[in-house]
Amino acid sequence: MNKHRTFAGLDVHARSVTGHAMDELTGEVWQRLLSADPVEVSRWLESLPQPVKATYEAGPTGYGLARFLWSRGIACSVAAPSKLQRPVGNRIKTDARDAEQLWRLLRLGEIVEVAPPDVQQEAARDLVRAREAVRGDLMRVRHRVTHLLLRQGIVYGGKSWTRAHERWLRTQRFDASARQLAFEDAVEAVLLTTDRRNRLDKAIEAMAADSSYTSLVRRLCCLRGISTLTGFGLAVEIGDWRRFTGSSIGAFLGLVPTEDSSGQSRSQGSITKAGNTHARRLLVEAAWHHRRSYRHPSKIIRDRWELAPSPARVRGHQGNRRLHQRWQYFQARKKKNTIAAVAVARELAGWAWSLAIMDD
Repeated sequence: MNKHRTFAGLDVHARSVTGHAMDELTGEVWQRLLSADPVEVSRWLESLPQPVKATYEAGPTGYGLARFLWSRGIACSVAAPSKLQRPVGNRIKTDARDAEQLWRLLRLGEIVEVAPPDVQQEAARDLVRAREAVRGDLMRVRHRVTHLLLRQGIVYGGKSWTRAHERWLRTQRFDASARQLAFEDAVEAVLLTTDRRNRLDKAIEAMAADSSYTSLVRRLCCLRGISTLTGFGLAVEIGDWRRFTGSSIGAFLGLVPTEDSSGQSRSQGSITKAGNTHARRLLVEAAWHHRRSYRHPSKIIRDRWELAPSPARVRGHQGNRRLHQRWQYFQARKKKNTIAAVAVARELAGWAWSLAIMDD
């Protein structure tokens, strides 16, 4: 039986909140258009018959409203938008109807809640995502430079984006002043974006070395392909690892195949790509490192092991051997490398989970 008397759905926007609530005991219904001020929202909820429980969809407004309501002693859940059941034949969508649908699902217990991060975790996540955005910016500005040169038939013969390559770029000259100006602007953008990335890398490394995530990151770094930046990114993006099991974390990150089965037929397709995109990309990139032969840990791995407890080292060594064997298995079956990388990433997520929940 429900222990709450009143259920409220909140459709939250940047400047307004639409509320819809019902008293389970009397059947009385309330509708209210509120401002986005959390104080006003909490006062309205407090005026309803108690105890009350509210919910709203996770979105760009963040978790500030939920944290404020919790501080006032009001039960509030943040719903996962992708898991909400929506009427198929309903072609009218308004804020009031969205709020009404939310309280109905809340009353039936059909809300799939997300796990809101605490303030420190959200700040660390903002830092990691800022670095991810800069990574994308750097890739785009580098493409601008190489494509501009390629249109003029100029191709660098060595490895790109090294110090030698940067010196070579400074020697390039064009007869047309407009083209020269465009080229210099693109090269300058590369240098500035690289400096932004390096600045964020230093900040992440400093936080990973002295924060609540330090021990977790050091354990994750026992696996090949997971450096400090990758381990810290996984730590802050996934948050509470104990919510999952070794088999369920792959589904949470969208690394399991889609399926369309009926009767005796079973058809599996590409991966679902659900959940956290950034964490999934980090795991897939780390999976490629396990393609190389693994007989003995490299010096880089041994240096990381020095910072981790002994059980984590043993577990990491076992995981490294197993994941390389999986690569060999897929190569023996003539699987595409991209498919093998995703499959290894799914298993890598399970090994990372086993290290994350390990006690220090």
